[in-house]
Amino acid sequence: LYAKFQMLSLDYFTHKRGGEMISRITNDARIVENAVSYGSTDLVYQGLQVVIFFTLTLYIYPKFVIFIVPPLAILGYIISTVGKKLRKLSKSSQEKMADANSILYENIIGARIVKGFSMEEYEINKFNKVNNDYYRVSMKSIKRTLLLSPVTEILGCIAGVFVFVLGGREVIAGKISFGVFGLFIGSLLSTIRPFKKLSQVTSLNQQAAAAGERIYEVLDAQPSVVEAPDARELKDFRNNVVFDDVWFSYADNHVLKGVNLDVPRGSMLAVVGPSGNGKTTLLDLIPRFYDPKKGRVMIDGADIKEVKLKSLRRQIGIVTQETILFNDSIRANIAYGRPDAGEEEVKKAALQANAHDFIMRMPRGYETVIGDRGMRISGGERQRIAIARALLKNPPILILDEATSQLDSESERIVQEALDRLIQGRTVFVIAHRLSTVRNADKIVVLDKGVIVEAGTHLQLLEKGGLYKRLYEIQEIQ
Repeated sequence: LYAKFQMLSLDYFTHKRGGEMISRITNDARIVENAVSYGSTDLVYQGLQVVIFFTLTLYIYPKFVIFIVPPLAILGYIISTVGKKLRKLSKSSQEKMADANSILYENIIGARIVKGFSMEEYEINKFNKVNNDYYRVSMKSIKRTLLLSPVTEILGCIAGVFVFVLGGREVIAGKISFGVFGLFIGSLLSTIRPFKKLSQVTSLNQQAAAAGERIYEVLDAQPSVVEAPDARELKDFRNNVVFDDVWFSYADNHVLKGVNLDVPRGSMLAVVGPSGNGKTTLLDLIPRFYDPKKGRVMIDGADIKEVKLKSLRRQIGIVTQETILFNDSIRANIAYGRPDAGEEEVKKAALQANAHDFIMRMPRGYETVIGDRGMRISGGERQRIAIARALLKNPPILILDEATSQLDSESERIVQEALDRLIQGRTVFVIAHRLSTVRNADKIVVLDKGVIVEAGTHLQLLEKGGLYKRLYEIQEIQ
């Protein structure tokens, strides 16, 4: 299941809650595991006992079986009906558990905001509501599960009364011996316990069936970005990256409309414009996080849909405004794209990223564990580690998505120095919030409502007096 998550495309994760996906790997998988470990064993063992004792009962005195079959048929109907209801309740219970996991997950990663806005009580109430919903659904499921055991016993008693009355008459009339009758009763009573066990197995299996549905929703999901069967290796980048009449939409919302670009090797392209106008989406098409709905993205004349994903992404480095680090050592985070990198290579990348000095001040240097999402270090330090990671990977194509937008002036200066080293000799795509950081770009394109409305150098765009100039002047005033 975890391996399947790794194979799915990025759009799958943008439409799912983190807690829900965690719940499928932990809670749902555990329920199925229990059913396989215990339920399947009991199903075979107890089922075999029922068949053996029922066959023995039928062999001893077939006439009595007519008093056993009706209660068994009723019991089977009840188990089937309750089982279907249990399946629905189990699925609902698992969905409520996923809701609770999602709230817990969001609360953990958003702890700073929760405390900053004094929303602890609100979050407690929100969690309690979902938890109470889970409790109510779970209790309904438990009540129906517990109902099966007494029903089995009652129906067994009813069948037993009829058999005792009829059997007593048969013994008195001399039609069967007391020994045969006793053997029949013993066989009949021996079927009751496995029947009770089978009713419990039914409950367990229905829970597993509901969990299995949720698991197979993931296993059956197909990635939207698929490598072609005849995909070839992308050779070392040499010439240019081209967007040829590229269109993209989320559902019916067109984010990009007929984008055409030709970015030569070694140049810097800056993409600017108002928020929510497709800048990040445009650059996400280069490593094939998404595929365009229409048009092509080409590298050195090759449609990237026709090359192997690993060979494509191996040539691309990404530094974003939301720096993703892992709960591991600084060394492991820098070497994330190059786990085979040596100590000197890691140190060299850190030096170029202006990260070596602060790393050496850490308690264990490069072996210091920086916590979940790197929260034990500052934003500027996280960004420098991300830059060191990109430097170590040494990709010919680099994507910078507002890499300094969330930093203070001093941190931005240090990070910008590191970025200047990073971009040397590479083909760079930059999304910039602060337009002053892209003055030296070889070309700037302005995206507005998914369309390139302006293109040129910084000075050319200022002279045009269009949207770029208005955005620039607003920032200058601020």
